[in-house]
Amino acid sequence: MPEDTNKTTVFKPAKMPFCLSRRQILQSGFALAAATSLKGWGSIGSGPSSSGSNAESAASAIANPQLVPSGPMTVSSLTVSATAAGSIGPAFAGLSYEKMAVQWSFFEAANLVGISLFQGLGPSVLRIGGSSVDEFVWTPNGAGRTYLEVAPSDVASLAAFVKAAGWQCLYGINLGGAATGATTPALAAAEVACAVEQFGSSLLGIEIGNEPDVWGDPGFYFAGNWSLADYLALWGQFRSAILATTPGVPITGPAASYNVSTWTIPYGKAVGPEGEISSLTQHYYRANSQSPTSTSAFLVTPDSALVAELSVLQAGAKSIGVPYRMAECNSYYDGGASGISNSYASSLWVIDFLFNCAQGGSVGVNLHGGGNSDGYTPIADWNGVVQDARPEYYGILFFTLAGPGILYATQLSAGSLNVTAYAVAGPTGNLNLVIVNKDPLQNLQLTVQLPQSANSATLMEMTQLSAGAASPSLTAIDGVTIQGASVILGGPLAAGAPYTLIANGTQLNCYVPALSAVLIQVVPTPAGPTLVSAYVAAKGGATTIVLGGTLQFTAYGNYSDGSVASLPDAYGNTVTLWNTSNHAIAKISTLGHATAMGLGPVYIEATIGILTASPCEVTVIAASP
Repeated sequence: MPEDTNKTTVFKPAKMPFCLSRRQILQSGFALAAATSLKGWGSIGSGPSSSGSNAESAASAIANPQLVPSGPMTVSSLTVSATAAGSIGPAFAGLSYEKMAVQWSFFEAANLVGISLFQGLGPSVLRIGGSSVDEFVWTPNGAGRTYLEVAPSDVASLAAFVKAAGWQCLYGINLGGAATGATTPALAAAEVACAVEQFGSSLLGIEIGNEPDVWGDPGFYFAGNWSLADYLALWGQFRSAILATTPGVPITGPAASYNVSTWTIPYGKAVGPEGEISSLTQHYYRANSQSPTSTSAFLVTPDSALVAELSVLQAGAKSIGVPYRMAECNSYYDGGASGISNSYASSLWVIDFLFNCAQGGSVGVNLHGGGNSDGYTPIADWNGVVQDARPEYYGILFFTLAGPGILYATQLSAGSLNVTAYAVAGPTGNLNLVIVNKDPLQNLQLTVQLPQSANSATLMEMTQLSAGAASPSLTAIDGVTIQGASVILGGPLAAGAPYTLIANGTQLNCYVPALSAVLIQVVPTPAGPTLVSAYVAAKGGATTIVLGGTLQFTAYGNYSDGSVASLPDAYGNTVTLWNTSNHAIAKISTLGHATAMGLGPVYIEATIGILTASPCEVTVIAASP
């Protein structure tokens, strides 16, 4: 069944607004709660001679270690190789809205909250289309904000929003209306000319019509008299008129609902080799929102149908010589399933979905949404005002934190648990790992084998906990946090400090709580001498500080080649924790700047990863009378 047979009614404003309460920052949660260390855990990844007590001592010496989650634990392992398995390019994770959204006040430069939520995902692509694109008609003299009309002022407002967000737009125009004469090639060309003028370089391309592969069916355009050949002929007329007015504007297609092998690829082969399109566009939804099997639990299960479809698209696009984009996607079609598509399950599902698409060769994905229904939408809005960042937004945001780069192959061993793992080698050489644990009960005790030695590693968690709940839930519609923080409307995500992991050569250990996703950011050990030991020294060799005064301290490293250098050094080594032996006598900043608080001797201490530097002893003395 096509995705958007009911989409128009889904996205019309409801009679009464439904507003979710703004999420609260959780100060504690199941994944952040302290717990007793597991026996033997300290020795995993710490080398044959390590003991649990030594590892616990090392953990206590690092800043902000990850604590053990409560509940059942499964020992697991992840091996990351340097074998390329795809890539994530810029502007990968985008959004999609119905064309009818141009009549709302959401898309205008004054919507600073909406713009900030777009910016939170980084520069990307907004696709405007959906089933309503073939209902809204270009009205050059229209007043704007009028149902079933697109006026120049609507395009100008949309372009202003997109530019303010730093995004680009894949702009859809009416083709289906040609069945009744509501639109014509000339009207389409005039609308595109306006879009080119308003968007400028922010216009990624033009999409002509929406899901033409289902036209010809009862209740659709050209019912009983439609074929791919008919579509190509009509589409060609519109394309020719557009290019006659705005030569060189990029055009994409076919925006098919499914029918990859019988519609999308044949269409691409007919027009792609001649350079008539800049990319293929395809839609995908997991299942029918009305099906009783379209549950939260099913949503997060592996999607073999998606993997198979991506394989066909990747091979087809390669043979044609054009890229492809999954330009309209989400969980369950027809607006989503209430209490499921807007639940925490969508947070975890969308991470897997985005990575699957990247592994399958897609150059980007646009998650469909808009409005304030209880189905899917990453950002909920009512009458142009943002109401909330829904759980799905958190998942998209978490995916973007891994950044663009080359996907590395991973091998995960977690028994029969529903867990996935991905690795992204960034352009600066850093390695970002994402592990998604969809099991409702089992936490993972994970050992990670890296393709190269790690200099340092940190971890962030996306978790869920509703007020008054004892554990996370796939069906919860609130309580999602990233490193303890909620998305604050109109401001950046104020996530807590990431946990520091102990990296030992090419191995590190961590936990992945049940129903969570973790992001491990690894800074590899650079080529160069090895840091053997370190020591702390005061500026100018000072041994005293006057009470109330300050003194700068620096850590110095001793290296395997006999050299000495201050930290941070050119090889990525840096102080991960500054401390003092007596905080009543002296306190110290994260940059090694000490302040004398009381009289007496004190040691200034520094930790570099798992290495403890030799401290520097100074004495706080009274000021001269």
